[in-house]
Amino acid sequence: MSLRPPSLVLAAHGTRSAAGERTLSALLRSVRRARPGHRVELGHLEISAPLLADVLPEVPGPLVVVPLLLAGGYHVHVDLPEVIAARRPDALVAPWLGPHRLLTSALARALDRAGLRGTDAVVLGAAGSSDPAALADVRAAARRLAVRLSRPVTAAFASAGAPSLPEAVAAARTTRGRPGGRVAVASYVLAAGFFHDRLAAAGADLVSGPLGPDPAVATLIWHRFDQALERQRQNRRTSGGQAWTGSSRSSRTISTAPAAREGPASAPTNISM
Repeated sequence: MSLRPPSLVLAAHGTRSAAGERTLSALLRSVRRARPGHRVELGHLEISAPLLADVLPEVPGPLVVVPLLLAGGYHVHVDLPEVIAARRPDALVAPWLGPHRLLTSALARALDRAGLRGTDAVVLGAAGSSDPAALADVRAAARRLAVRLSRPVTAAFASAGAPSLPEAVAAARTTRGRPGGRVAVASYVLAAGFFHDRLAAAGADLVSGPLGPDPAVATLIWHRFDQALERQRQNRRTSGGQAWTGSSRSSRTISTAPAAREGPASAPTNISM
């Protein structure tokens, strides 16, 4: 008798953007196609339907929750653990998505599609957070992109965090003695919506599209899923636990996940910290 593989639940924030919801639906289909033998569902922390709180109890058997979030922060460390503790305390929680080399590749491709030139200054535009660790995640992603593009990349934020996106765009125009030079914003968001609109309105000459449509995102989601299961297997070997113990410590599973960061990459100088 074969055991059913653990289900995957994607935990998104939620958006009022119809285009953003279409992107997440397309991402869900892409993730499902990658591993047909697994059940995959999508739930939202707020705003959009279905809500994660409603999805979790409907998924039978073992499950892994992968946050569709590019960095840590309030939603990762507070909102999501509270929902899981209340609705599915047995769930495993995978690390959030970034930073990761797959996202770096997706960013580079999105910039290429947007028309990036070799002489353009680049700003990595992210939502922002009041959590210093979340800002550090974004800055690590900027360092990775700088290595990939062989030029400085400044991490900037549409809400909380410094520098602000308009400040970074304005500063980039005069970088390296290039007054009036083109500035490109690499969109470090998964889907269209409030934050991507803020990136588009920051005064850059070009803004790349959201990352959600890139196939690398689906690949990364399954990578995070596998990491959570491997961590579970390691814990089981160490403690002699049962075949599936779940995670009654969901509120800590993400915040202490060592796999969420892959370590700094070397990069050109003048990268905003």
